[in-house]
Amino acid sequence: MANKPDRLNLRSYQVGFGDCYLLSFRYPSGERHVLVDCGSTGKPAGVPAKLLTHVAKDIALRCGNKLHAVVATHRHQDHVNGFATAINGKGPGDVIAACKPDVVIQPWTEDPDAEPDAGKPITALTASEARVRALSDMNRFSESVVHEASRLRAHSGAVGTRLAGQLAFLGEDNIKNLSAVKNLMKMGKRNRYVFFGSKSGLESVLPGVKTSVLGPPTPEQHAEVRKQRDKDDAEFWHFQAASARRHLENASPPFRSPRVLGSVPPSARWFVPRLLGIRADQLLQIVRSLDDAMNNTSVILLFEIGTKSLLFPGDAQIENWEYALSKPAVRQKLAKVNLYKVGHHGSLNATPKSLWKLFANRGTSTHSKLQTLVSTMAGKHGHVDNDSEVPRRKLVNALRAETSYFSTQDLKKTELFRDFEIAL
Repeated sequence: MANKPDRLNLRSYQVGFGDCYLLSFRYPSGERHVLVDCGSTGKPAGVPAKLLTHVAKDIALRCGNKLHAVVATHRHQDHVNGFATAINGKGPGDVIAACKPDVVIQPWTEDPDAEPDAGKPITALTASEARVRALSDMNRFSESVVHEASRLRAHSGAVGTRLAGQLAFLGEDNIKNLSAVKNLMKMGKRNRYVFFGSKSGLESVLPGVKTSVLGPPTPEQHAEVRKQRDKDDAEFWHFQAASARRHLENASPPFRSPRVLGSVPPSARWFVPRLLGIRADQLLQIVRSLDDAMNNTSVILLFEIGTKSLLFPGDAQIENWEYALSKPAVRQKLAKVNLYKVGHHGSLNATPKSLWKLFANRGTSTHSKLQTLVSTMAGKHGHVDNDSEVPRRKLVNALRAETSYFSTQDLKKTELFRDFEIAL
């Protein structure tokens, strides 16, 4: 058929801890290009200093300066800061915007019309309006956390280097990324803000491709999306996880006096580092909750072309997934997935076991074996000793054993991307 692609080239970019995928669908009349996310919050040693600008330039080269669609799955920095512009007009977002995408797709929470009137009382807000306002408040809180994290890092003897680093990482990832947000609002000919069951906006862009939006649900569809689960032995990739909220960092002897104590009386100096440690730990608990909440705004897209199905879930976690997985028709579609972009860089709660068990192509013959892709960077998020490391070892072991597994960690320092050719 002339209006159906016969091949897909999928380019997975090396962005360290982040996501960036270029999907190039080949039609008889030429290629159509869809960019899914572009962001990073940590890059491996040896890659270019302006990594995202290099990535953006390669995207422009590969698509011939024409993108047909951009999908920004959610607002986290490691998914969208590649859309940020620069004053000199040479930022990665400037390069991508110059490719003039026909449509920009984002979650419903990014819709400017979803933002409630600032003067509207909380009691009068709909569930969706309350959700959007809460996310905006979270972004503002994260900005304050970034500033405080820099001060706490100076007191690492009291707080712990690792705890201060985690606080800074999560705080930075959850700020609003205003430049990227504004650029995404204006770079496309039209914008689509999607939710479970809505049209994707790709209908006219990708003829012959069925694209289903499986998430995020609105609070009216699924109230659980407003809450984040700390532990779930049936769904998460661990045996019995210790709480990620444990205070692990404060190993300072009780009477060690950090230099920052200044004029504090000697009798009280042992207490000050304890207060700093408690303060940092409490902030980390809060910002982790904010991080989970933002992940649960992720767009989940399922591409179906002929007999092939490709699943791109952003960073969606269990609360986002639950609504889709409750639908028998959706479960039937998910069972046929041929390619799975692993959720949230391989975290323990973004590939629910109930989803994993649906994949019929796990562990089958080499010809039809499920292809899995993860863009990640070890040591950046979470820790082994509290069962929260990303990528999660138990999940990675399962991916390696039962699928054709690729991780950007396998790329050489000189490799900016890896291409995958898929016959449709």
